[in-house]
Amino acid sequence: MNSAARLPGRISPNALLITTAAVPLTGWAVHAVALHKRLAATRRDPLTGLLRRDAYTARARRLLARHGDTTVVMVDADHFKQINDSLGHAAGDVVLAAFGARLTAWAGPRAAVGRLGGDEFAVVLDLPPGRRRLRLEQLVRMLHTPVVLDDGRTVDVAASIGAATPDVLGTRDLSALQRMADAALYDGKHTGRAVLATAQHSTVPSINGRRIGRPGTATWGRAA
Repeated sequence: MNSAARLPGRISPNALLITTAAVPLTGWAVHAVALHKRLAATRRDPLTGLLRRDAYTARARRLLARHGDTTVVMVDADHFKQINDSLGHAAGDVVLAAFGARLTAWAGPRAAVGRLGGDEFAVVLDLPPGRRRLRLEQLVRMLHTPVVLDDGRTVDVAASIGAATPDVLGTRDLSALQRMADAALYDGKHTGRAVLATAQHSTVPSINGRRIGRPGTATWGRAA
């Protein structure tokens, strides 16, 4: 008796070929998922979860090209070295992670939010002129809210914030807008206010990307 003839569902040559081919494809699928995870990890800062500089820059440029009401925001954590020196680097890491979470919540899922290095952050988001004042005030409040450490201690934190917009400054170049937002940030350094760059910030001399001089500014946020 031919036992093969009694199998309830004989596999056709085509089905066998598909089944055989699926084995290496499954391996490639697993490899692709692992590769995607590794690539995603290289795009994100492991401490804050924010985009690294290159990934942030690529996304920020796309946003500037697509949206008419884009705003570029630069953020520096104030007195961060003092936190590290007095409370330890673990506490400093908690503060940076908190800043990352707050910036992400403030900017929303469609924004580009990056950690450019150390305690320096950048955000590019769609922000119409009529909402800039209130939204920047909101960001000031969020970044001046104390951070609770893992051991329950509370750390007072602060940030300096500068913003630049294409409609005010006449350019959609990311590097230029970041330079002018950075100049505005230093006009409001340690004041507890967000500063919106004006055309004067395009002519501020700088050393190693850091501005000197104090042109006229518009400031929003809490008093120092």
